[in-house]
Amino acid sequence: MATQKVEAPLEAEETPETVVVRFAGDSGDGMQLTGGQFTLSTALAGNDLATFPDFPAEIRAPQGTLFGVSAFQINFGSRAINTAGDAPDVLVAMNPAALKVNLPALKPGGLVIADTGEFSKRNLDKAKYDVNPLEDDSLAKFDVLAFDISAQTIEAVKPFGLGNKDALRCKNMWTLGLALWMFDRPREPIHQWLKAKFKSKPDIADANIAALDAGHAYGETAEISGPLKQLHMPPVPSAPGLYRTVTGAEAVSLGLVAGAQLAELPMFFGGYPITPASAILHHLVRLKEFGVTTFQAEDEIAAICAAIGASYAGSLGITSSSGPGIALKGEAMGLAIMTELPLVIVNSQRGGPSTGLPTKTEQSDLYQAVYGRNGDAPMPVIAARSPSDAFEVAIEACRIAVEYMTPVMLLTDGYIANAAEPWKVPDPKGFTPFPAKFLEQKNDGDNLLPYKRDAKGARPWIKPGTPELMHRIGGIEKHELTGNIDYSPANHQAMTDARKAKIDRIAVPDQDVALGDTSGKLAVVGWGSTYGPIHQAVRRSREKGLDVSHIHVRHIWPLPGNLGDLLRGFDHVLVPEMNTGQFKTVLRDQFLVDAQPLTKTSGQPFQIAELEAAIASYFDGQPGDAGGEEVDANDQQLPSPKAVNP
Repeated sequence: MATQKVEAPLEAEETPETVVVRFAGDSGDGMQLTGGQFTLSTALAGNDLATFPDFPAEIRAPQGTLFGVSAFQINFGSRAINTAGDAPDVLVAMNPAALKVNLPALKPGGLVIADTGEFSKRNLDKAKYDVNPLEDDSLAKFDVLAFDISAQTIEAVKPFGLGNKDALRCKNMWTLGLALWMFDRPREPIHQWLKAKFKSKPDIADANIAALDAGHAYGETAEISGPLKQLHMPPVPSAPGLYRTVTGAEAVSLGLVAGAQLAELPMFFGGYPITPASAILHHLVRLKEFGVTTFQAEDEIAAICAAIGASYAGSLGITSSSGPGIALKGEAMGLAIMTELPLVIVNSQRGGPSTGLPTKTEQSDLYQAVYGRNGDAPMPVIAARSPSDAFEVAIEACRIAVEYMTPVMLLTDGYIANAAEPWKVPDPKGFTPFPAKFLEQKNDGDNLLPYKRDAKGARPWIKPGTPELMHRIGGIEKHELTGNIDYSPANHQAMTDARKAKIDRIAVPDQDVALGDTSGKLAVVGWGSTYGPIHQAVRRSREKGLDVSHIHVRHIWPLPGNLGDLLRGFDHVLVPEMNTGQFKTVLRDQFLVDAQPLTKTSGQPFQIAELEAAIASYFDGQPGDAGGEEVDANDQQLPSPKAVNP
């Protein structure tokens, strides 16, 4: 066992309010499962938390390689948590590649727990290490706890007669047991979960439980001075209620079901597997008792067309995908706009273009969502800011779709979809129903006018087969009242104007200020998953006396009516986003404000420190200098994010 003794951050006399732990290993080491179960135990302990699963792009990258590293980060504590944390306090590295990829993020003085059993010459070569970092001085600024976790695991499960290969599959449970001891977490919930997961294979369940208990016992009994200390994190004060952890994909799924229930409609979901949107289909398929029909189509186009057909027949049609699939759905989205049928399209954004970064985080589909269809095809766009917020945003998407007879795009991203946080389950009575209304008799004396609009600009919804209400819809331009095919210039102008006016008059709540004043020197304006780091950076900056406010926009299109006046109340407007400045351009176009971009497209979320530096630069007389260096998953130095003129 090799140790390098430096004072560890977890040994402070006072218990820290938050701790960040990152589990990292090969994509076959079960790091996501380990992180997920540690998250469960943390939630049961009453701590607030936020997680960041970071997957390799390859389905199964070569074992031990840098691009095959899978990581799971959790930030938890006894106060409110908004982000998964900037830099880990503890890094659990299951092999050399995991250490090399993740070490640059670790805090100085942080704790490294490494499995020496994996630091073979072959694995060191794969990670491009010339010498073993556990045996030189390269880790001198960290606490290091290095021992043979592999051997410990094999010994723990020996009574169950497993071969070495099968025994090593329990290594993640051994590591989880050690982590549970470190942070004073109970093992019983994990025991129960393992028994349920391996109900048909009790020997495997028992082996994993033995590995878990052995890791916990190691922490209890090992005579280690320095780096390994037990830390009890008090629960965060919380309002009474029912809580559970929820990922963004789960919250979207539940919100869509709730939205369909509030609309008093059966729900049809047409989807096609794509990272990171597939999880929505996985969750919805288990909710059939709520009138949910799920359909895995042969491709993206079939999925959205089936959903449009379901809406035509009187269900609430839903489809989901990520950027490449949304591109394929583009023509059908135009059809839904032209036919004016309710439809919800969930876009779980990922890095692009093309296949791009399928497992990494980006916000680069905003232009696609707002503008990305042929012809003048306006469509409402709303964005979730966090995993739990996705529930309410999904309900709002359903409401707009049903009340205005329009497709709606709901934007999340890989960070929101995969991340988890505690969620206070809301009282269903707190949501106002918006029951769908179907036309059941002719609406113009003896005539049927399928495009006669109500006060909101919505045309009537007519179920096919309703007696005497035969009508025609489709992608070819229709007469503004009768629905008959009409190519005339005046009619196309009228219908184009009517479709635009309907979207423009959607009732969007006034924009509020998430933190700070309604006017001042600097407004930091965000949308989507940048909420957490922006909020914390603004909070810290305000504690330093800086005149900065945080505005976070949910309704991307149409924008809140008061947003322009609100932005003009600030001397400067900074827009951090994980693209090349798309929302900044929309704000400039709509409100003629001098919004400045702060962009990042590394596949990783913003760090709080990056945003703090950018905010501080506006008060140092040097706007735009964000400072600091980013590090991507392949250890490459990237340029600092900059607030620059276009």
